[in-house]
Amino acid sequence: MSQKRSQEDDGDTRASEGNGADQVQDKRRRLPTWRNAVQEVMRLQSVQHLLEPVLEPLIRRVVKEEVEVAFRKHLNSMKRNCGKEVNSTESRSLQLQFVNNLSLPVFTGARIEAEECPFIKVAMIDALTEQTITSGPESSSKVEIVVLEGDFDGDEGDNWTPEEFKNNIVREREGKKPLLTGDAFITLTEGIGLVGEISFTDNSSWTRSRRFRLGARVVETSDGTRVKEAKTKSFIVKDHRGELYKKHHPPSLSDEVWRLEKIGKDGAFHKRLSRENIKTVKDFLTTLFIDPPRLRHILGTGMSAKMWEVTVEHARTCLLDKRMHLYCPPGSQHRSGVVFNIVGQVTGVLSECQYVTIDKLSETEKIEAQNLAISAFEHWDEVISFDDEASLIDGTSNLANIAKTEITNGSKFLATQKMGGFDYDQPSASSPDIISTIYSVGDMSGLDDYPLQDINQTFCDEDHLRFFDSDIQSQSLGLESQADLQSAVDGFLLPRTVADQAQRRWTKVFSVLKWFSIKRRVKEKFRGLRYSNGL
Repeated sequence: MSQKRSQEDDGDTRASEGNGADQVQDKRRRLPTWRNAVQEVMRLQSVQHLLEPVLEPLIRRVVKEEVEVAFRKHLNSMKRNCGKEVNSTESRSLQLQFVNNLSLPVFTGARIEAEECPFIKVAMIDALTEQTITSGPESSSKVEIVVLEGDFDGDEGDNWTPEEFKNNIVREREGKKPLLTGDAFITLTEGIGLVGEISFTDNSSWTRSRRFRLGARVVETSDGTRVKEAKTKSFIVKDHRGELYKKHHPPSLSDEVWRLEKIGKDGAFHKRLSRENIKTVKDFLTTLFIDPPRLRHILGTGMSAKMWEVTVEHARTCLLDKRMHLYCPPGSQHRSGVVFNIVGQVTGVLSECQYVTIDKLSETEKIEAQNLAISAFEHWDEVISFDDEASLIDGTSNLANIAKTEITNGSKFLATQKMGGFDYDQPSASSPDIISTIYSVGDMSGLDDYPLQDINQTFCDEDHLRFFDSDIQSQSLGLESQADLQSAVDGFLLPRTVADQAQRRWTKVFSVLKWFSIKRRVKEKFRGLRYSNGL
């Protein structure tokens, strides 16, 4: 039995070993070979090439339809949500805004004004489009003007809450008047409102920032929505007494000299300038252009070079009128001279009756022009004024014509020819001196040296009356009295600067000479009547 059981056990052992060997062989057979793998890939690729032309369009169409449906649903949802948000945003996007800037500096008791006009303008705008709201209940809102702390900017720049705005409103100090007086409430008209006359009663030196801002807020809205408040830039408010000493920007010619920067009222510089008769900005500028070393010496070493530059720069911003002045030195016959403005700043020269601007002059010519300008202020009665540069150019262009006209008229008068109905002989040594003076070529001012009485006395002499024609009828002359003669001669003796006026001078002279001739004829006839009557 034992042998038989051992044989069975041996048979089982061999069977199990045989089964294990078969399993290992099956596993080895199941592993794909390289050839099988390649064949499998090639088989799949062939299937893919067959199916791709058929399946791909179908899949794309299905996917496209599903995406479009989903996109339309999402877009409709977005439109509904966006509409709600827009309606909500429109109710919150309104805000107030100061349209113009304040005119600085600001003083207590003085009206607060804008830079370009007396009124500060406040507008209701849409924060998104920055357009003024001209319709709707918001366009006629009631707005209050308040005073804010100078350092109020909000937690995030221009973003603040109504509570933050309210907490930064500045109230008056204890025992003081309301900080802002006047009409602090305005009503918008088509979204625009003009602030009335308001002013500060206290300066800003006691606040934490030493500065103020103006703020604007809507008193109440119809639907309870918020309108964002407005605020100006920060500024300093000074006491009213400081306004008396403030500098003017720009200064005017009539301003006192201490209105210039670095020159204090009743200070050392002011007193030095006053002692030298430099009392106004015009005096300062005139001395600056005519004799700058003298002006620098007057101010002394107490004014540093930087202070000097600041003062001069401020003075140069003064607004000057357009009047131009011409000075022609003696002997130039108004053909050459210097052109300058009211404060002595040389703008050009007159050369051969042509105006040349200073930028076209050489350095030597500029120095000569400056010297002539200095002489002009010493002989101001000989300076000719023009309204502007255009009138100066027109006037100088006629100077040559004036000289030519006077020369021509003088030559014609001296020549022996028929003029005005009577002959004139060439003047001789016995001719009156006034004749040679009147007809001196190139200068009409010689006539001014002879008053009317001298002319009457000179021309009424018997020796002088012989130079006039005796054939002129008394009816041809309109001068019938001494007053007419005085008026004619006075009109002639007035200074003239244009050619037609010079021509009228000669006409009046001829009329005067005719009058003398008629007087002589009447006198002779009167004497003849007396002798014929035996008187």
